[in-house]
Amino acid sequence: MDLAKRVDAVVDSAIANDKIVGSVTLVKAHGELVYARAAGWFDREAKAPMRRDAIFRLASVTKPIVAATALAMVERRLIGLDNAVSDHLPYFRPKLQDGTEARILVRHLLSHTSGLGYGYKNPAITTGLQQTELDHEANLTLIAQEPLLFEPGTGWEYGVNIDVLGAIIAQIHGGTLGDAAAHYITGPLGMVDTGYSVRDLGRLAVPYADGPPGLRRMGDPDVLINPLGERTNFSPSRIFNTRAFQSGGAGMVGTADDLMTFFETIRTGGGDVLLNETVEAAASNQIGDLPRRPQDAGQRFGFLSAIVDDPVAANSPVARGTLRWGGVYGHEWSVDPASGITILSMTNTPYEGCSGQYRYDIRDAVYGRTGGR
Repeated sequence: MDLAKRVDAVVDSAIANDKIVGSVTLVKAHGELVYARAAGWFDREAKAPMRRDAIFRLASVTKPIVAATALAMVERRLIGLDNAVSDHLPYFRPKLQDGTEARILVRHLLSHTSGLGYGYKNPAITTGLQQTELDHEANLTLIAQEPLLFEPGTGWEYGVNIDVLGAIIAQIHGGTLGDAAAHYITGPLGMVDTGYSVRDLGRLAVPYADGPPGLRRMGDPDVLINPLGERTNFSPSRIFNTRAFQSGGAGMVGTADDLMTFFETIRTGGGDVLLNETVEAAASNQIGDLPRRPQDAGQRFGFLSAIVDDPVAANSPVARGTLRWGGVYGHEWSVDPASGITILSMTNTPYEGCSGQYRYDIRDAVYGRTGGR
């Protein structure tokens, strides 16, 4: 069975068994598009089929774009990796558990080693997916009142780091975070549908939730519980709220083809937007041997994403050095420089598309792995 048939079988099964509602899947091998398919429903209730040019809410697929924007500014000496965050955002001065003010560096934000997390109990704090009237300063001021999980540089925890980074980018660039991303990354790459507003409302994919209580059109607001028992608050209409701060960690929309352009640019060394040495640093282990979560076995972290450092421990068929991450609205991507393979799996169905078996099945089908995870 060839690659296309293997991937088709995974997609068709997931749709037939109500695991996902709709998807756009792209695969490139050594720069050649070897698989491209839109499948399932764009809007199930309207019987509108998925379309390849669908615009998706990106959630954390936003992060590598914003991180790349920051790295482009580092190249121009507008930001320093070892700059203190408080030098750029004087209002953002979080403290350790003992009340001591912490010194967070830009590199800590990029590598998620700052001590910031995602599990804030203050309902006024938004992590980029929820409705809010707060700007960057107001939201980050609330976050700064919460104690850090650990001293910066001494641990790893996935958190609001790229939201803080986005505020720095906007402050230095002037204007909005979206303006900066368009100037340094999305504009030069021709990613016309990727940003903080929807270019064509008729192409904005309807989001669906896979539980509880089962596969359904997502509400607004809505609360989902992932396979680990963690709750996420969603507000699909946030993308239309121009008063909400532009979230560096979760706020963009974009198309599969736009994103493939970006990830292929990373795979091939940065193109016209980043220097090769910048990409090499971003794609290398930036956290040393700091422990990560049990579900992250065999993986380290760079400046853009996780890095598969031990494919056996990660139970993955990809080559060592593969970059990968996802987005909670239902997406998964990977860039395997050694094998020349870039995979982009976009769905309109959290959590299955981003946290379920589907992402592993797509990956394994591309690599021809049998037996699975």
